[in-house]
Amino acid sequence: MSFETLGLSADILRAVADLGYTHPTPIQLQAIPAVLQGGDLLAGAQTGTGKTAGFTLPILQMLASRARPAAANGKRSVRALVLTPTRELAAQVEESVTQYGKYLNLTSMTVFGGVSMVPQVKQLARGVDILVATPGRLLDHMQQKTVDLSGVEILVLDEADRMLDMGFIRDIRRVLAVLPAKRQNLLFSATFSDEIKQLADGLLKSPALIEVARRNTTAETVAQKIHPVDRDRKRELLEHLVREHNWFQVLVFTRTKHGANRLAEQLTKGGIPALAIHGNKSQGARTRALAEFKSGTLQVLVATDIAARGIDIDQLPHVVNFDLPEVAEDYVHRIGRTGRAGANGEAVSLVCVDEHLLLTQIERLIKRTIDREVIPGFEPDPHAVAQPIRKTPQGRGAGGRGARSGGDDARQPARAPREAREPRQGGEPKPRREGERGGRQGGNGGNGGNGVKGANTGSGGRGGRAATGVNAGTVGSAGQGAQRQPAPKRQGDAQRAPARAAQNVAAPRQGHDGRNAQNAQNATRGQGGGSERGDFAQRGSRPARRDGAGGALLMGKSKRD
Repeated sequence: MSFETLGLSADILRAVADLGYTHPTPIQLQAIPAVLQGGDLLAGAQTGTGKTAGFTLPILQMLASRARPAAANGKRSVRALVLTPTRELAAQVEESVTQYGKYLNLTSMTVFGGVSMVPQVKQLARGVDILVATPGRLLDHMQQKTVDLSGVEILVLDEADRMLDMGFIRDIRRVLAVLPAKRQNLLFSATFSDEIKQLADGLLKSPALIEVARRNTTAETVAQKIHPVDRDRKRELLEHLVREHNWFQVLVFTRTKHGANRLAEQLTKGGIPALAIHGNKSQGARTRALAEFKSGTLQVLVATDIAARGIDIDQLPHVVNFDLPEVAEDYVHRIGRTGRAGANGEAVSLVCVDEHLLLTQIERLIKRTIDREVIPGFEPDPHAVAQPIRKTPQGRGAGGRGARSGGDDARQPARAPREAREPRQGGEPKPRREGERGGRQGGNGGNGGNGVKGANTGSGGRGGRAATGVNAGTVGSAGQGAQRQPAPKRQGDAQRAPARAAQNVAAPRQGHDGRNAQNAQNATRGQGGGSERGDFAQRGSRPARRDGAGGALLMGKSKRD
């Protein structure tokens, strides 16, 4: 059966023919007529079977055949809204809309995070018929009142299971709350879990149900294989496979973002061009990496599961699971990047002893046993003991919108507090600036303060004032009445300044010869003081003098905390 029999317009058929498509896939054959009837739809099919065209073609047909509603307040409302879980998938869907609707008088655009909102706001102000968006950025526009969803006629949830996994259910409900009650709802998904059916029960009204293949199955055109290997030799085995079989355009999946970055760097150092793509990468970096990979200039693209929905590359030959996913359904989406549109593909998984349980869950899900092949020279250690795999949080969960960009990485440990960090070499704190105090210590903890030899540290007791100069020669102590006073800011001043009398001792200034005796007397009485060139007590202003280096005049001013 051809596309001509599905009731599509001549302009759409011409665009489809330009792309080289002549016969619809099973999901398209059933979904297109069902959508054109105007009712709700719940459709599931394997990844890579053409679900996107299954809803974009009939949406284009219906919007082009209907009169555009009159603009309210001079602004055109969005007529069809497509929600996707990832930016890459949103870009892919909008690209399909543009290609299939190039002969129609309809406009479309994507809205997702990671880029400036300003161009999006301007384009939305001009009016858009079909809006493809991720939930987080769409909510941003809703809060800024830069998007009008009051005229939405058709709502599509694409890859709905992934949106649930990433914790978008709250965002989806907030979007649904502002949509017109009378609309057509379409829910498309690669996997057909019980959670999806629960979502459909609350969203869809008497929907048509289409399931063209057994749920959670993989395409027959994808050859699957397991290579057992020790955990520490996975990268070495991957490099061996790429070089031995002369692989190009290899999509490698890791469990964490840090693991993706590290593997890409190691492959590049080993002479295999590789880049990483994940939720922490900027949108520009993700777009450039995908463009290089699609063009064939990049040999290996290392990705997390965020890229398992949205990478649509014609004739992608190889997918490698460097780490098995913690969610068995993600395995179906990962290997679905190859063997698309009836082409042949190969999916290889490098499995260590830690992942045997995950492998069992995957095989139980797809209801088949994957062939094992041990590569000579990479035989796993039969005595290896399995280690627990650190669980990665599933997106945002119930945490709201805080982690919308990722959802595929393990939580990083909190930064160690300052007190727990390793001391500097030699046990000395790092001085701030030559001529100033190197550290601060004191307060209410003790009865007195002290200057530490070589450490440039002064500590004052309650209500007192104490300060240390640079390179204090001897250890001085301050009594209970001492207060902390800043050290001079110039090295020459600090080196030449002797210790002064305590604050509560009203004594006239003395010459250089009498200062040390006065300081010793004050320290004995517990009234403050300090060592020579070590501590400074409060004093009034003094006349200007030149520093030891013969530099500019230093004006004597009173010091205050």
